[in-house]
Amino acid sequence: MALAVFRQIRQALVNLNPAEVRAQADRPVRVGLVAASRESLGQMEQFFAPHHLSPERRAEAVQILIRGGGPSCDVQIYESSLLRPAKSFSFDPESPEDCVRQIVRKREDLMLPLARRLDPFRKEVSHHVIRAVAKENALFALVTALPDVVPSLASLPWAVGEYGSDAAFLTMNQIRMGFLLAAASDRSVGYREQRSEIASIAMGAFGWRALARELVGKVPFGGGLIPKAAIAWTGTFVAGLSLERLYRLGYGFTRVERRRVYEDAFDNGKQIAGMLLEGLTRQRKAV
Repeated sequence: MALAVFRQIRQALVNLNPAEVRAQADRPVRVGLVAASRESLGQMEQFFAPHHLSPERRAEAVQILIRGGGPSCDVQIYESSLLRPAKSFSFDPESPEDCVRQIVRKREDLMLPLARRLDPFRKEVSHHVIRAVAKENALFALVTALPDVVPSLASLPWAVGEYGSDAAFLTMNQIRMGFLLAAASDRSVGYREQRSEIASIAMGAFGWRALARELVGKVPFGGGLIPKAAIAWTGTFVAGLSLERLYRLGYGFTRVERRRVYEDAFDNGKQIAGMLLEGLTRQRKAV
């Protein structure tokens, strides 16, 4: 069984190309800053290129911040006191993180290059990636358990039929998450560069698989779907948080910390799984 799952995981990895992630993170990006005064402009620059960065890192950040903005900028950020064009973003010095969140939500195409170069984007982008991949894995767990459901899989990056087991897809998607988190953290991306992280994710696949089978097998048909999807969501979420801390601080969760975070996140995972199952059920009735 273990050998078969590893073969499925290996086949799934063929679909992953870390070079594409690296290329996306290295994409040139220019951020226009527009303010009413030089002092306000300086506050905006200091937020996006804080002084605690190394001289090299801060110089790289300042280089992509364009005073006054312009048509060559990929993103335009206006001080909140100014009228702004519809597709630009507002910067409130009292809550600058709100500006970051709005940009990440509306410009996912730019989130990796922004996170790689501008420190304030890293945490928000990392958490955005973690939540998105965890949701994909929870949805996959539900879809594979409900063969009579034909949902729209536009939110999933690969078709369900390509994988022989849940473990292969969940593991593959977690490795993809690892590539994205490394890129957002300005770390090296690739199988060799991240071999220890990938090995940890692959070994964890057997734990999630066994736990899901145990829970689903103990309840009547349908009753185990939410626990199964919640496990997929929570396992991915906790793995992502541990990777994010590893890239940010240099170390991940200890075993005790991982268990505590898992227990805290599982209730949230059940709620998300319940909402996803409700959406799939509505789609089935509508067909």
